[in-house]
Amino acid sequence: MPTDTDVPSTPTEPEKTVPQDALRWLSCKDGDLTAAERRVVEHLLRRQTIARQPEGESEGERAPTFGERMADQVARFGGSWMFITAFLAFLVAWVGLNLAFETRALDPYPFIFLNLLLSMLAALQAPVIMMSQNRQAAKDRAAAAHDYEVNLKAEMDIMGLHEKMDDMRTRQLEGLIARQQAQIDSLIALLHKNGQQAPSDSTAPTT
Repeated sequence: MPTDTDVPSTPTEPEKTVPQDALRWLSCKDGDLTAAERRVVEHLLRRQTIARQPEGESEGERAPTFGERMADQVARFGGSWMFITAFLAFLVAWVGLNLAFETRALDPYPFIFLNLLLSMLAALQAPVIMMSQNRQAAKDRAAAAHDYEVNLKAEMDIMGLHEKMDDMRTRQLEGLIARQQAQIDSLIALLHKNGQQAPSDSTAPTT
């Protein structure tokens, strides 16, 4: 009576889904596959495309919040020539007016109030710009990961096509060799048949 130990174990799900060809192309074992590599293999098995639209262009992407949009706009304006020109004009006008109206100046030399404004502007602008940079860095990381998946799938597709072409070429050569061998065998059999008939003809009695 067979016991439970005699029953052959069924293969696990990863062994069913991940073919040996894919593991050979990736030069790793099934348990060593990363999440990105496993996702690429799944798309490859299902014959599905893995490329997608960039973040913010597809319909299913989350819309940025008000703070994220504000941070992007502040960073975009703060890194433009318009901001540099406008801020430079403001500084020149501030210094010029306070020097011209020295006795009634709002902020006489050495422009302590201007230094306070600049410090407050830098204290507020720097974190907002960093927020925008962090968000852009996250987008860049996601884009780099997506590019890696697309490139990996393309490489695996190309390697699969190469192996299919090599297999087709090998089968064609084997078929050609088999046909040639059959023709050679037929010729050899024909030669043997003719060789056996020739002695019998030569030994026939002459009148």
